[in-house]
Amino acid sequence: QVQLVQSGGGLVQPGGSLRLSCEASGFTFSSYFMRWYRQAPGKERELVATISSAGGTTSYADSVKGRFTISRDNAKNTAYLQMNTLKLEDTAVYYCYSDREIWGQGTQVTVSS
Repeated sequence: QVQLVQSGGGLVQPGGSLRLSCEASGFTFSSYFMRWYRQAPGKERELVATISSAGGTTSYADSVKGRFTISRDNAKNTAYLQMNTLKLEDTAVYYCYSDREIWGQGTQVTVSS
């Protein structure tokens, strides 16, 4: 079955850290770029980070640059989003996406004191 299964997320205080994982199955994970998006209540889904198929190239939204790190382990068919120095405005549902046109199920990240 072709799918992306996410894990991680939850509730964290401002300034804290979380790591999201996205495990792929049913397709050749290493052939595709991976992306993380997020959608806050009442807002459009926005692209947060992108990583190339081999992992050598990454890019970030200005709002998370320097705080978030996207990575991947092609041997484990898994992509990650390490989120540090979290802010209240990072609260959103986070989705991983493969350029195979597959979405993860989404995971809630809530930053609150």
